[in-house]
Amino acid sequence: MNRIFVEKKVGHTAEARHLLHELHESLVLPGLKHVRILQRYDIEGLELQEFDSAARLILSEPQVDDISQTLALAENETAFAVEFLPGQFDQRADSAAQCVQILTGRERPFVASAKIIVLAGNLTAVEIAAVKSYVINAVDSHEVPVAAVSNRQPPAIPPDVAILTHFPTQSPATLRTDLGLAMSAEDVQFCQTYFRDEEKRAPSLTEIRMLDTYWSDHCRHTTFLTKIEEVTFGENTGPVQDAWKTYLATRSALGRDEKPVTLMDIALIAMRELRASGELDNLEISEEVNAASIV
Repeated sequence: MNRIFVEKKVGHTAEARHLLHELHESLVLPGLKHVRILQRYDIEGLELQEFDSAARLILSEPQVDDISQTLALAENETAFAVEFLPGQFDQRADSAAQCVQILTGRERPFVASAKIIVLAGNLTAVEIAAVKSYVINAVDSHEVPVAAVSNRQPPAIPPDVAILTHFPTQSPATLRTDLGLAMSAEDVQFCQTYFRDEEKRAPSLTEIRMLDTYWSDHCRHTTFLTKIEEVTFGENTGPVQDAWKTYLATRSALGRDEKPVTLMDIALIAMRELRASGELDNLEISEEVNAASIV
């Protein structure tokens, strides 16, 4: 395994300067004097000459980057490394691996990358922890030791998807809490009835997660389906009232008087009218208004 650290030369450290400004503004760290950002690469399976060529031609730009095989820290500097969680796609490492494969003409090597953040100044342990919390997105990344060697880990065999044997009979409120579901208790009850009476089986966790995502307000825009039963206007709202009358007239002309008035219906009425006039011939027609629609 070969390792290299890549750091921008003085005058090209825009990312580090921006992070320093952010940390001062957001965390108020008077003791933080300077920030350095380096990219660490670990490459497996290359001859020394090949690795040297990759370091100069692919992993760095000699005009703006300094490269080193070790990380040198001053007395008042503290460093920590951040890399993607296992299973997260690392585009930087993947692109480097593809380029190295083109360079060598052989099999694609294993490449791992990590970002090294170096903090200079008099910082307490609490302040350093605050910086890490600010910089590291726990959804897709985690901290790793700066000196740790990146190892190729074989993919773990996942366990079988759980079957929720208790789902058809447990109370909807309890299921919402236990599974952390976004859907309403009424939606949970609807799913219970469906799986119990139609499928005559218990659902898998995957099925419930899919339904929960598909029916979430983020995808299905449930808020926009709220029925609007009464509309009033304040003073000096003539143009708004005219627009409202145009909307109602368009609904009527399209034969939608029996449909509920909703924000979603207001948003889609122009497209429906354009389709009726033949000016929009590729509109998906569905009773669903889901952003994740499958056609």
